[in-house]
Amino acid sequence: MKRWISMIMCGLLAVGITVCGSIVSAETSAEDTAEAAAEEAADETQSGKDVLVVYFSATGTTKDVAEKIAAITDADLYEITAADEYSEDDLNWNDSNSRSTKEQDDPSVRPEIGSDPVSLEGYSTIYIGFPIWWGEEPRIMDTFVESYDFADITMIPFCTSSSSGIGRSGENLAENAGSGNWLDGERFGAGASEEEIQSWIESLQ
Repeated sequence: MKRWISMIMCGLLAVGITVCGSIVSAETSAEDTAEAAAEEAADETQSGKDVLVVYFSATGTTKDVAEKIAAITDADLYEITAADEYSEDDLNWNDSNSRSTKEQDDPSVRPEIGSDPVSLEGYSTIYIGFPIWWGEEPRIMDTFVESYDFADITMIPFCTSSSSGIGRSGENLAENAGSGNWLDGERFGAGASEEEIQSWIESLQ
């Protein structure tokens, strides 16, 4: 009788070990799958590049220059967009009541950014571009630089305009950012050539 009881107990123990082993194996497999998915997602968000081109472009002129800089430097691109997009009337510099005129008249204005935040991890150089509005950077650029830490990053401003130079825009951004190694900026006109842009980039080295 005792022998039969011992055999039954051993059988139950073996079944229990098998079941527990299966549960542990399933849990381990699930954990491995989750870790693999997380690593894959991280790989997809990290391009491995160390140069980023950040730009705001209301009419497309700055975007054109930014894309050329990115192509020449093999950089990633990030576009700053306004949560409340600028209309043609908003950009009318002849209208003292237009949105952009009022914003530029008040250095404390900080338009809300509509584009998703960007991670600056891994970037050592950032080109930061914008159009010149009323002699300075658009206030949304101040919103951007005040939202990030540029420590240990070389910041290179560039702007587009029909006639005005970059003026104090680069200095304004550096002061508002409070971090980063800011270099002197450069102005480009509409339709700037790749040769012109490449010559400027090479002069920075």
